[in-house]
Amino acid sequence: MEGESMSKVVVEVDMAKYKSVDIPAQDAIKLLEKIAEIMGKMTPDMQETIRYIRNFDEFYEYMRKKFKDYIAPPHRPDDYIKGNAVIDKVKLYKRDEEKHVVIIFDRRVSVEAIVEALKGLGYDVEIKKAF
Repeated sequence: MEGESMSKVVVEVDMAKYKSVDIPAQDAIKLLEKIAEIMGKMTPDMQETIRYIRNFDEFYEYMRKKFKDYIAPPHRPDDYIKGNAVIDKVKLYKRDEEKHVVIIFDRRVSVEAIVEALKGLGYDVEIKKAF
């Protein structure tokens, strides 16, 4: 297992079927890479989200200056048509100076893929549905 210990993480599914995960920044990149492996493709929005996380401090400051809670990676209209939209939006924040990321996945990304990727990183996963 890649994770240090069996940390618990919650995959929240809202009424519109968007899935969200709140995870430490260093694991967020691993999570996206694992999901790309499971899906068999790394989409442009996933690459852009990884760039946001790798450059956490710069994008965190940008979000604070612009009073934004979330950043949405750019999508082309055909990304949605082809099912290539994986990330809806991302929130970067700090909890006691530890960098965290909330990833909101597109509604078409399966809960199973997210859970499989998180378990592959050594997380104990709980699914919480809002409906």
